[in-house]
Amino acid sequence: MAEYNHREIEKKWQKYWEENQVYKVDIDPSRPKYYVLDMFPYPSGAGLHVGHPLGYIASDIFSRYKRLKGYNVLHPMGFDSFGLPAEQYAIQTGQHPAVTTAQNIRTYISQLKNIGFSYDWSREVRTSDPGYYKWTQWIFSRIFNSWYNKDTDKAEDIRTLYERLAQGGTAAVNAVTEDNLPEFTAGEWNSWTEEKKYEVSLDYRLTYRTDSVVNFCPALGMVLSNDEVKDGVSERGGYPVIQKKMSQWMMRITAYADRLISGLDTIDWSESLKDQQRNWIGKSTGASVRFKVENSTKEIEVFTTRVDTIYGVSFLVLAPEHEWVAELTTPDQLTAVQQYIEETQKRSELDRVADVKTVSGAFTGSYCINPVNGEQVPIWIADYVLAGYGTGAVMGVPSGDQRDWNFATHFGLPVIPILDAQQDIENQADATKEGKYINSGIINGLEYKQATAKLISWLEENKIGKGKVNYRLRDAVFARQRYWGEPVPVYFKTNADGRAIPYLVADKDLPLILPEIDKYQPTETGEPPLGRAKDWTYTPEGESAAYPLEMSTMPGWAGSSWYWYRYMDPKNGAAFASAEALDYWKDIDLYLGGTEHATGHLLYSRFWNKVLKDLGFVKEEEFAKKLINQGMIQGRSSFVYRVKGTDKATFVSYGLRKDYDVTPLHVDVNIVDGDVLDIEKFKATRNDIGEDPQFILEDGKYICGSEVEKMSKSKFNVVNPDTLVDRYGADTLRLYEMFLGPLTESKPWDTKGIEGTSRFLRKLWRLFFDQNGRYIVTEDEPSKDSLKTLHKTIKKVAEDIEHFSFNTSVSSFMICVNELSDQKCHSRPVLKDLLVVMSAYAPHITEELWSLIGETGSITQTAYPEWNPEYLKEDAFEYPIQINGKVRVNLTFPADASKEEIEKEVLANEQVIRWMEGNPLKKIIVVPKRIVNVVI
Repeated sequence: MAEYNHREIEKKWQKYWEENQVYKVDIDPSRPKYYVLDMFPYPSGAGLHVGHPLGYIASDIFSRYKRLKGYNVLHPMGFDSFGLPAEQYAIQTGQHPAVTTAQNIRTYISQLKNIGFSYDWSREVRTSDPGYYKWTQWIFSRIFNSWYNKDTDKAEDIRTLYERLAQGGTAAVNAVTEDNLPEFTAGEWNSWTEEKKYEVSLDYRLTYRTDSVVNFCPALGMVLSNDEVKDGVSERGGYPVIQKKMSQWMMRITAYADRLISGLDTIDWSESLKDQQRNWIGKSTGASVRFKVENSTKEIEVFTTRVDTIYGVSFLVLAPEHEWVAELTTPDQLTAVQQYIEETQKRSELDRVADVKTVSGAFTGSYCINPVNGEQVPIWIADYVLAGYGTGAVMGVPSGDQRDWNFATHFGLPVIPILDAQQDIENQADATKEGKYINSGIINGLEYKQATAKLISWLEENKIGKGKVNYRLRDAVFARQRYWGEPVPVYFKTNADGRAIPYLVADKDLPLILPEIDKYQPTETGEPPLGRAKDWTYTPEGESAAYPLEMSTMPGWAGSSWYWYRYMDPKNGAAFASAEALDYWKDIDLYLGGTEHATGHLLYSRFWNKVLKDLGFVKEEEFAKKLINQGMIQGRSSFVYRVKGTDKATFVSYGLRKDYDVTPLHVDVNIVDGDVLDIEKFKATRNDIGEDPQFILEDGKYICGSEVEKMSKSKFNVVNPDTLVDRYGADTLRLYEMFLGPLTESKPWDTKGIEGTSRFLRKLWRLFFDQNGRYIVTEDEPSKDSLKTLHKTIKKVAEDIEHFSFNTSVSSFMICVNELSDQKCHSRPVLKDLLVVMSAYAPHITEELWSLIGETGSITQTAYPEWNPEYLKEDAFEYPIQINGKVRVNLTFPADASKEEIEKEVLANEQVIRWMEGNPLKKIIVVPKRIVNVVI
């Protein structure tokens, strides 16, 4: 082939790789394993834009490099294919989500193959495939049948709970549960029926049902997780989200709070991401205290990290959703409380927590009693208190907390001093840590630590409180009121009290297949879409009755919390992965994905992995040794400037815009070339500008403005990789995306820059063929200069890849090819090794040239060349020669020349003698491998 035809070459080798299963991988104990994984994508209808492949290209380069280094590399790809967008489209069009999802996946696969990724497609998984979600349901069942034993600090099978209760009742059980569960003896437990025992055990399981305040989106008819809500609206669609109490499935992720924190010290993840998880978990040490409600048997429990300030409590605040608010609200306060609750429902929990300036609340009309001094304390509600955090109640200490101070002064509540009255109010929170408590009952005269310890001891002795560790992290809601998700494998029986008791669908009946329904919206009575299924029931083996199945589906994070294990053994029908596969592949060695998943996918996945480890199903405590968060490729938006107040749409060119009153409008970057707008295409593709728009030009052209922004369809700045691959080639796109900058940093996209990368590949081609298409590779021995060029490139690229510095590797390739071109090097031994070094970055062109120089088989099946330090030794060094501090001459000496030899030759050099102009030598200074200075 005389010319570099990227279209022909790339299709040829993509076909070869697929037909010969070049990237298929199997267990091979004779080779070390390496598992490289990208966070799998949701297949949206829009397909990939050029920002999406950034991480995929980096992981592909690393995977190819590791293969060359002798590793058995697992590098799979699949799809997180349950999701809200497909369901919303189904609601609008009536088309089944499975149909659109399959179409979108076909598009994604085509695009990914087009870029030449080395995925083992035989291992592809889709979370919406029943063969996959059978095992998601199976894992759910294992978690449901588990409890967390604090004594062993791990999850255990529910049978061990039964054994402990049978031997010693609740006194023998130290479990993670809700507080204040009923206590009972072993005798009582053993006297109960199996049904009663089962119902009691539901309070101890890692998966349970409870009433919980959730983010409910009325327009979508479903519950959303915190990471699916942005600024009080749904991330998908922008619909209002309210706070609503609903019966929900929950998972006890809080049982793992300490292990989730400590485990971060064992993995190579970025510190910023680790800090996000630590802050999200939010460990606090303090005490719980019970405040008795006046004229009632109720006691309100609060958690505080500053129990030493309890003498300064002047009010108590409940979350608006607290279960006792209605009961505690007096008739004269009812209207104000109801109005406040309605307003609170419009704000997301994240908004409420983040807003530290707004002061709002409502008085319930009721009071409680401070347990340490018997003082009457008014009970308020305020939205800065969350029902799901701690106990949903906090004690207000205006003299010890700024937010409480703001609340008290806003509503005219008293500020009770807990220190010497001369202490400045604004400094008292800090002063309590250093000073001594004055007139504060049992802690009078004590310092902070002593006071805290004594108060906790006093509370425990009097059984009105205890020391406690609390977490900001809350148990995870594990249900969505939608259709397109994994069915929860649970059915319900009604017990003697009329309560619906959940039971697991038998393992042999999994997967519980998603049923067909007529519409994808909630029922008219408000039930989830599965309420529309004709016979959504289950009949257990040995019974004749058909029991109702759970109508909620699993959340989006269910299928993505274990998928890396299925890649290890994707066709296994007997287990989610075989023991052999788990023993060999173990965990992910390199994981790439975005930081936006820090407190969603990555936290839930660590939780599920720890449960599976506790139960003996997997080998590793953490699922990913190393995680890299790739930066974002930002779009370069283009703008046209519409003149305001004209009858016809009039657009003024960028350089003239300041002469007019204009409105900037985004324009499709694909019809802009070098900031010059294709006016005819603009008119043809926009239906919002009316007929016969006018254009005020500069030098006969319409020049667009530009700005770097997030790449999105709404900004018309999306660049389709298919277009670039067709025009420039996949290898050019791969090299250019890496060349843009460090992998972990965000950088702007500029299509104009890709031309330089394209020229570089054509220059590489010219090392093998001249401009007439004649093959010019020789078997000549390479020169020392060529070997030096090659081996510094081998060394530099290997170091760059190991440090994930892919952009500097591309620079090294360009320098190498330029130097070899200048050296007129066409030596096969040099070019052969260069192709191997470049093959991870530009797999198509290197495969083609590999075959053209006479090599057989795929270049992926060779070895990465070793660099030879002998070739990098300097034979000579060119010294700049200064005369009285100014460089006058450059002279070259052998690299091992002594100072005396250098001095002698410098002073004998005719040009140096001429510059000395007959002046006597004062001294000569030789700095080895740097400079020579002659002083006269």
